[in-house]
Amino acid sequence: MRVLVTGVKGQLGYDVMIELARRNIQSMGVDIDEMDVTDGASVERVIREAAPDAVIHCAAYTAVDAAEENQALCRRVNAEGPRHIASVCKELDIKMLYVSTDYVFSGEGERPWEPEDEREPQSVYGQTKYEGELAVQELLDKYFIVRIAWVFGINGKNFVKTMLKLAENHDTVRVVNDQFGSPTYTFDLARLLVDMVLTDRYGVYHATNEGICSWYEFACAIFEEAGLPVKVVPVSTAEYGAKAKRPANSRMSKDKLTQMGFEKLPPWQDALKRYVRILSEM
Repeated sequence: MRVLVTGVKGQLGYDVMIELARRNIQSMGVDIDEMDVTDGASVERVIREAAPDAVIHCAAYTAVDAAEENQALCRRVNAEGPRHIASVCKELDIKMLYVSTDYVFSGEGERPWEPEDEREPQSVYGQTKYEGELAVQELLDKYFIVRIAWVFGINGKNFVKTMLKLAENHDTVRVVNDQFGSPTYTFDLARLLVDMVLTDRYGVYHATNEGICSWYEFACAIFEEAGLPVKVVPVSTAEYGAKAKRPANSRMSKDKLTQMGFEKLPPWQDALKRYVRILSEM
C-alpha cells in the first residue's frame, strides 16, 4: 500500500503522515510547494510520479471569513482542487479520501446531521467544500468523503491554542455559547482515516470525537484542563460578529462508522486531556 497525502503542513495532514509512518505504510506527503491543487497539470504530474494506491486529500482553503472576500481562490482550492485529484484518480484507478466539513449543511435545528442529509451550505467556504464533494461523487466510485468539525492538532493554529495564547495576557475571554458541535483531535482522526483507506468500505462518513458542547463549554474545559484561572463570558453569535455565517448546529451522527465496521473516536474530553498534556511538554 502506498498513500499520497495532501496538505501535510496543516493539522490533519501532518498527523496522517505520522500515523502512516507508525504503521510502516509507504507514504508521500505534499503541500502547495510540491503540488498546487489548483493546477491540473501539477496534480497529474505529482500523482503519476507518486503512483499511490490511495490519495488522502486534506489540503483545503479553511479561512472561513476570508473566503467571503476571496471566493475565486477558495473555489479553486476547495472545488476545482478535488476535481483535479479525482480526475487523475479515476484515470489511474486510485481510491480517494476527501476530507470535508459540517459547513456543507444549513447548520439549523438540533438533530445530528446524517451523512446522506440534504446539503445546504450557508457560506462561501461551505459552498465550495460542497462543490468538492460533488466533484468526487460525480467522478469516482472508489471514494470516501469524511466530514469533520472543530479540529485541533499539534501542527498549526486552532481554537485550543488560541484560548491558551489569550490566557497569557487576558483574565477574561468572550466565547459564543449558541453554536454546538464536537471537538476533534487530529491524532484520533488520523487513525480512523488510515483505517478507512485500507478498506473498500466506500461512502460518506462523519468523524468527530464523541460528545457535544458549545464553544463556550469547550473554552471552559480548556482552561480547566490547563489549570488556568480565566473567566469565560458566554456571548451570542450575533454579539460576537463574523463575516461568514457559522452553523449553530454542527452535531453530526457517527453511527455509520460502527455500522461499517469502524471504531468511533474517543470522547472529546479525553482527547482534550491528552492534547493539553502534550502541549505542556513541548
